[in-house]
Amino acid sequence: MRRRLLPGFLLTALCSLLLALLVPVPAGAASVTATFTKSSDWGSGYEAKYTIKNETASAVSGWKVEFDLPSGSSVGTYWDALLTKSGQHAAFTNREYNGSVAAGSTVSFGFIVSGSGTPQNCTINGSACTGGGGTPGAPSAPGAPAVTAKTNSSLTLSWSASSGTVTGYRVYEGSAVRATVTGTSATVGGLATCSDHTYTVRAYNSAGESAASGPVSATTSGCTTPPAATRRAAPYLYMGWGDPPSPSTVMNATGIKWFTMAFILSGGGCSPAWDGNRPLQGGVDAQAISQIRAAGGDVLPSVGGWSGNKLGPNCSSAEALAGAYQKVIDAFGLKAIDIDIENSDEFENATVQDRILGALKIVKQNNPGIQTILTFGTSTTGPNYWGTRLIDQAAALQANVDVFTIMPFDFGGGSNMYGSTVNASEGLKNALKSAFGWSDATAYSHMGISGMNGLSDQQELTSPATWTQIRDWARSHGLARLAYWSANRDRPCAGGGVTSNCSGIDQQQWEFTKITAGF
Repeated sequence: MRRRLLPGFLLTALCSLLLALLVPVPAGAASVTATFTKSSDWGSGYEAKYTIKNETASAVSGWKVEFDLPSGSSVGTYWDALLTKSGQHAAFTNREYNGSVAAGSTVSFGFIVSGSGTPQNCTINGSACTGGGGTPGAPSAPGAPAVTAKTNSSLTLSWSASSGTVTGYRVYEGSAVRATVTGTSATVGGLATCSDHTYTVRAYNSAGESAASGPVSATTSGCTTPPAATRRAAPYLYMGWGDPPSPSTVMNATGIKWFTMAFILSGGGCSPAWDGNRPLQGGVDAQAISQIRAAGGDVLPSVGGWSGNKLGPNCSSAEALAGAYQKVIDAFGLKAIDIDIENSDEFENATVQDRILGALKIVKQNNPGIQTILTFGTSTTGPNYWGTRLIDQAAALQANVDVFTIMPFDFGGGSNMYGSTVNASEGLKNALKSAFGWSDATAYSHMGISGMNGLSDQQELTSPATWTQIRDWARSHGLARLAYWSANRDRPCAGGGVTSNCSGIDQQQWEFTKITAGF
């Protein structure tokens, strides 16, 4: 049989293909990587995350990160991924909202590990996690640092140790090394008074450097004015009650930038409305929000409260309730939302609690980056049965709630409202640690305090001096939120009466708001 000869152009193409198959891909070729970092470490466990980076030229439509943990360590709570476990092997896949990763972009997922073992044999989409945790042979990432002392010109940091062989630690500010030490603390000096700084820490040995710790931010002392307020400091403002003040007047007088707007209720069935009777748009509430934003601030609406007809019992399912929340989010392009669960029809109702948590889980999935807050009552020792149940269910249902805020007033606080508030907050911290496996620092970072200025309904007295103590405690422990009820009441009226438009004590006008702005 006579052989047919390949045309010249086809022969050339075939040779090129063979060469492409034979020539190895350069080690630095673009790829999808997964980098492991610890955000906190408490010895018997740690919180960590993988950051997935698409370094290719086209979008990735899905991802799967797999790794093994040493015997004695296991994955517990996790978020922003789906988990399948087989023995010591863990496989995380994307959720429906974070599977697509654009070229040059990143996404991340997090998890809690019980035990000290770190991931081994990591792969992403079947290939090695080439960014996964620093140079091979280097130590693991140290725990996120905490600020333990500050002066006008220095900040002192401490952190938990890395695993593996450690020669020392380098403290970074951006890409610059600010300190090199052999222990797990360092003081960075030569800083300007009232200056802001953010640090990470890396361990190193002869093999190389670990991945970076989680960051910590701090301001040196000596500030003559409080730093600009953010949504971490957001007193309640109620436009339907208590002679509501002009938001811009309060902002100009105090430096506050954010308000928690009260209250979204049921306007009939599962339809949201301000106070249950004012439309989301076109009324005094929307006008106040426009005024706040025009002055450089922003808002987070509060859904619920003590009185009125609530959305939680009126919406038939978590999906329906999430739809009601979404209407509020869409109406104002929100960055955060507060769900205030007080009355027994919501707080002391297991079905409604679970419905709210399910709705918040859906909201997080549909609105990446939004902050979700749960606000509820407390005893002087921390959450009661229903509060503890709410926290435990948030963990069990993986609702991904960002901030758990207690209301330490009308709770038998007595004459020492600072001590009672701190005790209640420590009880909240312990409940969060129990439910989620968090460290102290991580639990504090998911906590908030919402107090009551002046006299409470039980005649508990929170003076400006006491509120300053509470603020400073919350700030020094890294809490995520400080609020109070309410800016409407932040006006003097000595005499012991509890009214809607003043605090019941002798004070300076807007004094509590000014203190809160310094959080």
